[in-house]
Amino acid sequence: MKYDFETVPDRHNVDSVKWNVKTGELPMWIADMDFKVAPEIIEAMEKKIQVGAFGYEWPRDDYFKAVIDWQKCEHGKIAKKDWLIFTTGVIPAISSIVRRVSHIGDNVLVQEPVYNIFYNSIENNGRHVLSNDLIFNGKNYQINWQDLEEKLADPLTTLMIFCNPHNPIGKVWTKDEVQKIAQLCYKHHVVLLSDEIHGDLVREGIDYTPAYSVSGEAQNNVVSLISPSKTFNVAALHAATAIIPGENLRNIINRGLNSDEVAEPNLLAIPATIAAYEKGHEWLMELKLQLQKNFAYAEEKINANLPEINIIPSTATYLMWLDINKITNNSQELVQYLKKETGLIISAGNIYRGNGSSFIRINLACPMKLVEDGIARLIIGIKKFQKLS
Repeated sequence: MKYDFETVPDRHNVDSVKWNVKTGELPMWIADMDFKVAPEIIEAMEKKIQVGAFGYEWPRDDYFKAVIDWQKCEHGKIAKKDWLIFTTGVIPAISSIVRRVSHIGDNVLVQEPVYNIFYNSIENNGRHVLSNDLIFNGKNYQINWQDLEEKLADPLTTLMIFCNPHNPIGKVWTKDEVQKIAQLCYKHHVVLLSDEIHGDLVREGIDYTPAYSVSGEAQNNVVSLISPSKTFNVAALHAATAIIPGENLRNIINRGLNSDEVAEPNLLAIPATIAAYEKGHEWLMELKLQLQKNFAYAEEKINANLPEINIIPSTATYLMWLDINKITNNSQELVQYLKKETGLIISAGNIYRGNGSSFIRINLACPMKLVEDGIARLIIGIKKFQKLS
């Protein structure tokens, strides 16, 4: 391949959240890749630093053009410039939108098990989490449509946070599913807020459907949040874009983002995002190929050595969702044991709520030698854990 997906950057002692670990520990939990960033992005940042003066920044037409071109090229969808608002991150935007379009005491609907930071954005702002729990049939997850509509119809439900594609289960919702959710939200006067941070990471199969691309009147009631942060492993840049077709909703959210001071870019956010979206297509293609190899290796080893574990089929994200209910229904206990006995650090599924207590999540976005090491630790640790039961 043209790009380097074998080198592991040494992030010990450089303020990395992921690599703030003890000697011998292997972190495979937080959604943060261990691949070198695309050289085109690094070059753009170095060029900006060479200017030597770092005053206030603001996105210009070239930023919005890069976002529009990326969405059209990678996903075949048209996002109009008027719809776009820069923001410092998907989660800061979610928290701001929660405050701006709902009221204290309102319900914010999610679909558990789901990304745990959603709960912070909801509960820290005095709103209630209302879950339309996903139906698990032992292999796949599906939406409980009757329950969804009943909960959207609750007068206290004013906002739905939709994980699209879904983290942690790695599911890509179909075009019809996204359209149906948008229409139900519109019918019941609930704003649909779609977190699409993993949208570029569909490894195979049908691409994801951005919420802003739905048809009909429902389009005026949706917000899509996108970012290069997961795609290119540049989360610390704090750059994202809100795509909001509806003018009234856009004005409301724009005011909130500005009031909350999460609408101004830092020094490197603009040039790095432009470089990613203009020059990152080939790098992303090779990343997906590497991720497919990593997933294939992990699946082969887990199936051969830990048949009790059920790997949930997925086509998006670099996160593998593992059903451990035949081993334990206390994922937190297992994860703590694995860290103590093997040094492997992964995510306990209970933090995602729903049926997550019987699941663990492991991040496979790293060079193959780390995948091999991590899966070996997982196998050894679980076998030892089983002997204690």
